[in-house]
Amino acid sequence: MRTIQGVSVSAGIAIGTVRVLAAVDYAVERRLIDDPQAEMDRFRAARDTAVAQLKQLRDNVAAEFGENKAELFDAHRLMLQDPDYAECVEGLIAQDKVNAEFAVKSAAEQFAAMFAAMDSSTMQARAADVKDVSRRVMNVLQGKRDSTAQDGSVQGDAVQNGIVQNGIAQNGESHIIFAEDLAPSDTAQLDRAKVLGLVTAKGSANSHTAILARTMGLPAITGIGDAFDPADDGHVAVIDGTSGAVFVDPDEATLTEYRRRKAEAEEHLSLLRKLKGKPTETKSGQRVHLYANISRPSDAAAVLANDAEGIGLFRSEFLYLEREDWPTEEFQFDAYGQVAQEMGDRPVIIRTLDIGADKQVDYFNLSHEDNPALGYRAIRICLTRPEIFKVQLRALLRASAYGNIAIMLPMITSVQEVRDAKRILEEVKSELRGERIDFNESIQIGVMIETPASVIMADELAAEVDFFSIGTNDLTQYTLACDRQNPSLERFADPHSPAVLRMIQMTIEAAHRHGIWCGICGELGADLSLTDTFLRLGIDELSVSPTSVLPLRNVIRNH
Repeated sequence: MRTIQGVSVSAGIAIGTVRVLAAVDYAVERRLIDDPQAEMDRFRAARDTAVAQLKQLRDNVAAEFGENKAELFDAHRLMLQDPDYAECVEGLIAQDKVNAEFAVKSAAEQFAAMFAAMDSSTMQARAADVKDVSRRVMNVLQGKRDSTAQDGSVQGDAVQNGIVQNGIAQNGESHIIFAEDLAPSDTAQLDRAKVLGLVTAKGSANSHTAILARTMGLPAITGIGDAFDPADDGHVAVIDGTSGAVFVDPDEATLTEYRRRKAEAEEHLSLLRKLKGKPTETKSGQRVHLYANISRPSDAAAVLANDAEGIGLFRSEFLYLEREDWPTEEFQFDAYGQVAQEMGDRPVIIRTLDIGADKQVDYFNLSHEDNPALGYRAIRICLTRPEIFKVQLRALLRASAYGNIAIMLPMITSVQEVRDAKRILEEVKSELRGERIDFNESIQIGVMIETPASVIMADELAAEVDFFSIGTNDLTQYTLACDRQNPSLERFADPHSPAVLRMIQMTIEAAHRHGIWCGICGELGADLSLTDTFLRLGIDELSVSPTSVLPLRNVIRNH
């Protein structure tokens, strides 16, 4: 057995035979031409044909996956029609007297290098897109057949490059595809009935190829680099799209374990098919919004795959914890914007950084504390170091122009803290207006209820915000005076304690008195033994791990 570690871009497990796609040779002959105008006309005609092909591909994707996912190919068409792109190609033809194919290839390399050099990971991922659309124009110029199929079957360079020849479309077998890289248009046209999963040497979690793989429900791993080996063709492999692990020629123990996991996943999928699109509503008609918790942008795929109605808790501190230096405004804007776009109209509630206590980051230079859980953390850092807070708020507000984002403040103990945070938020809004940067002027603000003080002050807090979300992990810790990091206190830290449940009841009642909604985003939200209690208390929303969404919906619908 050979074990390879890559980067997870789409969750799921695939077990099957490998088919390796040979690298596509995009070599283009450089020819000197006598009539630049005629060559420019050739380019324009090829570009128009490519735009028409992308329109057909866009319609195919929209029909199968929805308008939101088809927007990628609208972006590809705009890229081809961009005046700067055309000017670059035509300038090369006119100045260097070269053929259109070579000019398109050269222009693609220039634009791709420009995107790759940008700080934004989203913009870096656009390098693959400009190569993809340029390749399409080159195919038209070289007389290759239309790569867009009306029936959605495997087409394009993926066909020419070995999927059909290796037997997928001929004998009906399904395979795991190994490739150096896959273009977004190739991925969109894969026959899902014949492809079990994808493994590529190159690529990123932010690429449109990765987003399409998640949309299609294909387990996918990228970034295996030099471990990519064409000799793996025909070998059995297991890919774990959650951990990013690839096992070539797996031993019996590995096969048995992953077959078990796959069976569990298929049982979950059966539940999804049964409940997908169904309202989270009791038999008596009580409606509950069912959201999911995430820690990083790539988790949004699991939210959609499990049919959650939105994201109830995006733990933004992981953008800080997983770096060795401050995440810039652009880096954060990228992350929040990516999730907002992927979620479409569904709510995305982003908690401002909750650093401190058990989540320490070296570059924050926080002093040692004897009781860090009761110390300098979360909103206390933000209010005393506004220069950090403002960077995050700018990124959040800018991203709010791209989706349904709400801001949630953690570790609140007083009304004054909320007012101070809102004052800083208004300062940032004013700055963005001055810079003519779009954002959602009516963005919702909520607070996490996770301290006894916030419960006691819930009536006053409700007058300041749009919603409450109860963080039951910390609320249990602070209500029962039990450090949740101390294993010796486990028997005393009972989240089912009547004191904790009464705190939850008081919070819900205060929220409803003031006309705002109240949810739970802590671990108790997924505790099925308490679902009946929460429904009785009138909870409006539950946010749980993505895999807990469907079992919870099933219980609520049967209540």
